[in-house]
Amino acid sequence: MKMHGLGNDFVVLDMRARRIDMTPDLARAMADRHRGVGFDQLAVIEPSGSADAHLVFYNADGSFSAACGNATRCIARHLMDETGATELTLTTDRGTLRAKDAGAGLTAVNMGHAMIRWDEIPLAQDVDTLALPIDGSPTATSMGNPHCTFFVDDAEAVDLQSRGPEIEHHPLFPERTNVQFVHVMAPDVLRMRVWERGTGVTLASGSSSCAVAVAAHRRGLTGPDVTIHLDGGEIRVRIAQDGVWMTGPTAHVFDGVWRG
Repeated sequence: MKMHGLGNDFVVLDMRARRIDMTPDLARAMADRHRGVGFDQLAVIEPSGSADAHLVFYNADGSFSAACGNATRCIARHLMDETGATELTLTTDRGTLRAKDAGAGLTAVNMGHAMIRWDEIPLAQDVDTLALPIDGSPTATSMGNPHCTFFVDDAEAVDLQSRGPEIEHHPLFPERTNVQFVHVMAPDVLRMRVWERGTGVTLASGSSSCAVAVAAHRRGLTGPDVTIHLDGGEIRVRIAQDGVWMTGPTAHVFDGVWRG
C-alpha cells in the first residue's frame, strides 16, 4: 500500500496475517523510485498483544527508525477506516502512541513526550541541548529519533542539499540526525524545511514538526500550539500535559503487490 502525508510518502506492508523477512536490502530495493516503488519511509504493520497494531519503520537507505510521525498518522487513518474506530493505540519502538479522528478529514496522533537530555537524544557528549556547540547554535530534541533544529532568518534561503547531509553526519550525533531549518512567521506559526536522516529532502515530516514545536517553545519563540508550514502543506502541533499532539491530513494512493 502506498500512502502519503503532505507529500511525505510511504510504502506500508501489512504483516498482521502474513510475514516476510524484512531486510535493509529489500527496503532499499522498494525505495528505488526508478526500479522499485519509491518512498521516503517504509512502515510495517505487525500484530500487537497490547494495542491495535505494532509499527516498525525503515528509511529509504534501509536503516531502521524508531519513529515516523507522518507514517503513524497515515496508518492510524487506514486502521480507523478499516475498523470503524475513532480512536486507537499503536505500539512502536518509541512506545505506545494514541491516535484519533480529528474531524474534517484530519487525524491526530499523540507522539509522546519529547526527550531533551543529551543522553536521550543521543549526543556524543554532555552539552546544552538548547544551544548546541555547532555554528548557528541549533537545538537538539528526540521524538524517538534525533532532531537538530536551526532557527534562521529565512528557511527558503538555506541550501538543504549541502547543509542537510553535513549536519546529519555531524560527529555530535552518533546515530545521525534529522535536520530542520525554521523561521518564525508569528508567535503561533512556523515555516520549516526538512532534511530527513537516511532519506534526504522531504516535503513534510511529522516527527520533525513535533521536534521543531518543542524546540521553539523551549527557546521562548512560540506558545504550546503552533501551525507549521512545510513544503507539502500544514501540520498543527500542540504540546500538552500528556504528550505532543500532531494533527494533519493523510492520503491513500494505491494498493499493490511487490514482485521484486
